[in-house]
Amino acid sequence: MNQLPEIDLPPGRHRLLKEHLLTEIRQEPETVRPRRPWLRPALIAGAVAAATAVAFTVAVPSGSSDPAEGKEAAALWEDIALAAERTAVPGGIRDDQFVYVKSKVSWSGYDAATGAGTIEPVRVREAWESVDGTRRGAVTDLYRKFDRSPVDADPQDCYRNLQTLPTDPDKMYDWLNRTSHGTNSKNEANFVLVADLVNESLIPPAQAAALYRAAARIPDVHVVDDAVDAAGRHGVAIARDDRGRRFELIFDKETKEYLGERQVALKDLAQGVEKGDVIARTAVLERAVVDKVGERP
Repeated sequence: MNQLPEIDLPPGRHRLLKEHLLTEIRQEPETVRPRRPWLRPALIAGAVAAATAVAFTVAVPSGSSDPAEGKEAAALWEDIALAAERTAVPGGIRDDQFVYVKSKVSWSGYDAATGAGTIEPVRVREAWESVDGTRRGAVTDLYRKFDRSPVDADPQDCYRNLQTLPTDPDKMYDWLNRTSHGTNSKNEANFVLVADLVNESLIPPAQAAALYRAAARIPDVHVVDDAVDAAGRHGVAIARDDRGRRFELIFDKETKEYLGERQVALKDLAQGVEKGDVIARTAVLERAVVDKVGERP
């Protein structure tokens, strides 16, 4: 097997790689390559133990985008932005506190010994991140044998830094273009960065609304009327197709609250991935602000 090249990663993914917790399938045409979740696609050689993969399969539409699909997605983005503006955030958040996120996750991985792709079981993941990005956080993921394991502080993804992001959609879109990187196209990179920000962070309502309105400018997206997150919840998704996979951001059909992510193979890929396989999925179960690492709401 040829050596798999390293690929630059979006900023939000570097922290997860540092934990050695997050792996995904990312492919160039007909190839699965290591990279940095999406959730946004990769295999990290040696990061996963050998395991028997269970592939979940869903029906795969053509996924081609057209102006009508773009308008439908833009309307959904606006509904999501309006819902974000109404979201309540705890008052009086202190710098010495931690953002707590509980989720269910399943990512694809890579067994360096056999060269085979794996799909991990769905399990609970908990993360604690410093509000001001100066204190070490922690992660619990028992499948990965992490139990409140320390994680380095990340000033970029912390709540205080997210408070400084633009609240104007035009400026937020400019910020996305300046900040996103690590994929084959700027549009894909922007979509990935949006997903990274909403998945395991606490974003203030004004910034979240601006982010979703900026995301509405990303082309080649379409709506998936029924997508299922890692907790089995059905929702509506905004999706983008890249290199043989469909990357979905799933929202509650009624409240438009963010539920989670799903990544689906659109065709047979290398290392045993078949068309229709769900190769990554998450579900955010709870977000809160707590006083210390290890504390739960």
